[in-house]
Parts: sequence; structure tokens; C-alpha cells
Amino acid sequence: MKALPLIIGFGGINAAGRSSFHHGYQRMVFDSLDQANQAECLQSLAVLMKNGQEKNLSQDDILAGTLIRKIEKSHFDVERVSLHKPVKMDGQNKELVFKLRKKDLPNAIPDNWHVTINGDEATVVCDDATRILLEDTQPYPVRAAGQIPSGFEPGDTYSSRNHPRGLQLATFAVSDALRSTGIPWDLIQHKVDPQKISVYASSAMGQLDEFGTGGMLRSNLQGKRVSSKQCPMGFADMTADFVNAYVLGNVGNTGAMAGACATFLYNLRMGIQDIQSGRAQIVLVGASEAPVIPEVMEGYRAMSALADDEGLRKLDGVEEVDYRRACRPFGNNCGFTIAEASQFLVLCSDQLALELGATIYAAAPEVFIHADGIKRSISAPGIGNYLTVGRALDYLGQALGSNDAMSNTFAMAHGTGTPQNRQTESHILNTLAKTFGIQEWPVAAVKCFLGHSIGVAGGDQIAAALGVFKHNILPGITTVDGFADDVERTNLSFSNQHRNFGADHFRGALINAKGFGGNNASGVMLSPQWCEKFMQKRYGAKEWSAYQQRQEVVQSAQLQYHDDVLTAIPASIYRFGEPETKGEQLNISKSSIAIPGYPEVDLRTDFDY
Repeated sequence: MKALPLIIGFGGINAAGRSSFHHGYQRMVFDSLDQANQAECLQSLAVLMKNGQEKNLSQDDILAGTLIRKIEKSHFDVERVSLHKPVKMDGQNKELVFKLRKKDLPNAIPDNWHVTINGDEATVVCDDATRILLEDTQPYPVRAAGQIPSGFEPGDTYSSRNHPRGLQLATFAVSDALRSTGIPWDLIQHKVDPQKISVYASSAMGQLDEFGTGGMLRSNLQGKRVSSKQCPMGFADMTADFVNAYVLGNVGNTGAMAGACATFLYNLRMGIQDIQSGRAQIVLVGASEAPVIPEVMEGYRAMSALADDEGLRKLDGVEEVDYRRACRPFGNNCGFTIAEASQFLVLCSDQLALELGATIYAAAPEVFIHADGIKRSISAPGIGNYLTVGRALDYLGQALGSNDAMSNTFAMAHGTGTPQNRQTESHILNTLAKTFGIQEWPVAAVKCFLGHSIGVAGGDQIAAALGVFKHNILPGITTVDGFADDVERTNLSFSNQHRNFGADHFRGALINAKGFGGNNASGVMLSPQWCEKFMQKRYGAKEWSAYQQRQEVVQSAQLQYHDDVLTAIPASIYRFGEPETKGEQLNISKSSIAIPGYPEVDLRTDFDY
């Protein structure tokens, strides 16, 4: 009997706030929530934005300090971005004289320098023009980004000294996801064979700030030293490594896939395959990205991929840019808006979920991945996404029992906000919807609120889809006045307003990702109501009743965590400094290895070729 991968916990942080308990989703659809849910959303955000300090925050302050907005100085000053300006210096009669400390002389003295040493001072006479680099600043032309709530510092939730921001986000996010389950990790770890636990998490671009690869590459050019931490901290797989070493103490399967903007879904597929094959019973899937850095943004700007101030002014015919509306998927637009985020899912086999009494948020039974074939431009979209969407729709139809039931599904589009994306993705979704007989297929594009978090984008979309299953409100593309003429939508249903489809309307969802290089992925999600019917059919009424009794304890723990995050920011799980297990402590035999604190690991394998 093939195991069904179920989502029993989720957590993270993005421009909308904390992901667990749908708080981030609530911020996106804030205007369509009832008063109680609005109050909960505001309280959750206020706790984050106060960051443990006494502050008075109004509703306007909270709403303004979330979602896409002007880049805040905690990232960098958009008015004064540092650069080195090359200049040519010459003196009178083509002779330039200057003094400097002896120890500041370059190792390689230029041929046109004549140096006289007087104690600790050096006098330099240049008999020809000299080129130097002057420190300078300039205004940056891209000023909008999806940033985590203003004032919140994930590094303050644990001892994060010299950690890249992406790893700070990941540590917070995975802690949030684990606690959202309502099940202590120690209980799971003692119940499950260590070989049946997997972690798949990564960053598409690696850690590129001062404490990671970015600092390593810049240090010599800035007159600084490279630290011993910058190289290892910069690896893209460090997202998973931190979870294994400092959060879980995992000795099971691990890995880190990178697939540009489809990275999260790539990691999810590895987790799904582990559960379906029986290699794992529980999997943590995640991604983390912190790209709101001038050097990273400049790379995307050089591709004409980002929405800059000049482009936004031309679109609106105004001088003052509305940064909240910088990202406009499927509307008249001029580029995407970069964002930071981290998202994690706790994926579990249906059998283990039943035994634990775990809350089931959705099923994630499949992710389809295809490349583009021959491409003219490596960054341009191609044909692979037609294949992934087509296979995902076929799979959804089988899961729901008929094509008619496809009217109870929705698409979470990649929806970046570029002219190229609006044309290609709308053609893909519309063509496949028509092929499968779907009329007015509802489409959402949450990057209009969150921005594009690169490798985390699929995780942002999944967190939003879980919110739709819970609250039945499909987020509108509220940053557009209307949809572009070149958007194909004969069989699609776009809206710039939030839409309430009523209780239990949606049974499934398609999560779409289109990444640079031909990294296409389409994931399938099935609603909690679908999962409940499936579980009752597979296990029977008696087992289901026993599960519901066990779930009461779990829900009580979840409620406690829910109340906790509305009053304070819980410390992130960070187990650095705990005693590590040495090889001498292992009890090793030919058939097994016993690790202190873990169930025994069976070494026996099957060679069945």
C-alpha cells in the first residue's frame, strides 16, 4: 500500500509575516477577513514588529510595515549604495606628489611611482597619470522589495553571531514549522527509525551577504580579511545542514536541490518520493533566501528583470512611485520584485500521521518536473512547463475522480510580474485548462504581495494555498487595475479582488513554478476534506475515531503555541553547544549501530539486482 505524503505542519516567514496558523495568508487577504481574524493577524504582526521591545504600533503602522514596500535601511540605503569609482589623477607638470604611511604602500609598486621613505612615512612622486578607485555612493534605481515585517530580526531569536541572514531566516522558519505540528520532536525522534527521517532544504543562490559567500568574495577588495566561516556558511545546502546539526540532530537522509525559482518544489519532490517509497516516514522540506542585497539585485537588473522606479513611473504616468504596487502579475508590468523569505513543511506518511494524531493540513502527493529542451536564451521560458502542468492536471483529475471536479481546484501561478511571464504562463495555463475542459479556472499570483523570493517562491505559494483551503478566500491580484491584453484567459479566471468561494469549495490546487535555466515544476495539493475521506476509506471508522481522540491532545498543544506567538516571539530551536556524539560512543555490530539517544539503526540492506 503506497504511503500518502501529508502536510502535518508548516511554518516560515516572508513579507506577510509568520506562516504558521495562516497568519501570513491573513495579511494578504486582510481586507476580506472578519473582525476576529483581522485582529489575530494584526496581533501576530505586532509581536514580530516589536521584536521584544516596547513600541506603540497602530494598525496603519503594521500594515505599512509588511508586504512589498520601499527597501528599508536595515537592508541598505537606496539613496547611498556603495561603489568604487575609477578615476585618473594627474598633477601639475604631469607630476603628482602624495604621502601615505609606509605600511599602506602596495605590495606591487607601480612602475611610474618613485617612493622616498622617511621613517614610517612614504612620499610618492608619480611622473605620469595614476588611476585609482575612489569610494563613492549613488542612488539605486530599484527601490522596492518584499521584506519581512519591519523591525523583526530573526537573528535575535537565537545566538546567531556571524550567521548569514538566509540561515537566520531558516532557523526561525523550521522552528515555526516544527512547533506548528503540536507534536514534540523528541517524541517523533524516539518513535521513528533514524533512517526514516529526511531533510531536504536549500537556497537557490546560497548565502550571499557579508557573512557568507558575498563577504568572502568582497573582503580582499575592501581591505578586509576572509573569515573561516564565510566559505562554509555560503554553501546552498547549509539550509539543510543547519536543520540537521542545530535543530533536529538528524542522522537520517539529507539533501539540497537547487532549481532556480523551482527550488522549493524540487526539494518537495525528494521528500514525496522518500515517503512514497518507504525510505522515510517524516520529512522536513524547506528553502531560504535573503537576496535583498545591492550586488544580487544588480545582477537581475542587468537582465532587465526587475521593476525599477523609472519603469514604474512610465507605467503609471506619475513621478511618485507606489512601491506597494511594484509587482503586477498578468497586468501591464515591467519586471519582478525581489524578496526574502524562508518556508518549511513537515511532511509525514499517512500511517504515521494516524498514529501521532497529527493535524492534516493537506496532501502533497506529487510534483512534476521537466526541462525546456533546446533554448536560445538560458534565462528565457520554454516548453517544459506545458509538460509539468499537463501531467499535474491529469493527476488532479484522477485524484478527484472526474474532470468535472476540476472546477473545485485553483492554480497558484508563478506570476512573477514580468511581461514575458504574463504571456508565457497565461498561455500555458489557459491552453492546458482548455485541453482538460476546465472553464473559468481560478488563478492566484501571490507575488503581488510578497515579491519573488527566488528558491522559496514555491513555498510561499504552498503556504498561501493552505490558507485558501482553511479560509476559502482566493487572494486577488490587487496590485493591477486590469489585466494585460496579451494575457490569454478564455478558460482562466483572474481577479484583482479577493474572492470567497464558500466553505469546502476547493478540493485541490496546482502550484506552478518556472525557473531560469529551464527549471519547471508543478505540484499537486489535495485539501484537508479530501484527505479526511481518503483516510476514513483506507483505515476504517474505528481507526479514524481513535485518531480523532489522539488529535485532541495535539490540537491542544497547537492552540498553546498559537497563543504563545500572539504574545511573544518564542526563541528559535538552536542546539549549538549540546554534547555531540563521538564515534567511540557507538555500539557497532555487523547488523546494527546503536547511537545514544536514538533508536537502533539497522545496517542490513537489500541487493536485489
